[in-house]
Amino acid sequence: MKTTIIGLFLIIMSTQLSFGQPGLNPTNRTFTAEEQEVIDLSKEKWQWMADKNASILDKLFHEKAMFVHMGGSWGKEQEINIIKGGMIWYKKADIHDVTVNIIDNTAILLNRITLLAVVGGNEVTTHFMVTEVYIKQNGNWKMGSLSFSSLRTPPTPGSAPTQETH
Repeated sequence: MKTTIIGLFLIIMSTQLSFGQPGLNPTNRTFTAEEQEVIDLSKEKWQWMADKNASILDKLFHEKAMFVHMGGSWGKEQEINIIKGGMIWYKKADIHDVTVNIIDNTAILLNRITLLAVVGGNEVTTHFMVTEVYIKQNGNWKMGSLSFSSLRTPPTPGSAPTQETH
């Protein structure tokens, strides 16, 4: 039992250290042009969501895209309707860290963010690890999945957001 607790403690601490570093790129590696393209697209997506720009998001989201939120999961049509109708207004996403891995024609992007949103008429601020999956089709990236995982701890004090969406 003691070994299990110590092991769990070490895992938690290593996770905290890996996500607690300030800056956009916690791995401190140089992004390839294709990786940067996906990162830039993700940043634009946060702005489009803040602006409730459903028409451009409709083009970005793959027809079979899946979305996972704290309140449930659904497909593209419902996500677009939620954004358009203001049931969730992604007001401002402060991005603290981003990593991206491209495997063949699939990009997996992780953002550690602080999200200011209006949900059901209530303004809330939540810390998330957001997983975004993009698929490259006919030379264009399409979002295949967007998943929010709530984080228990805020960003490390002193780690200012590196990119803001208003």
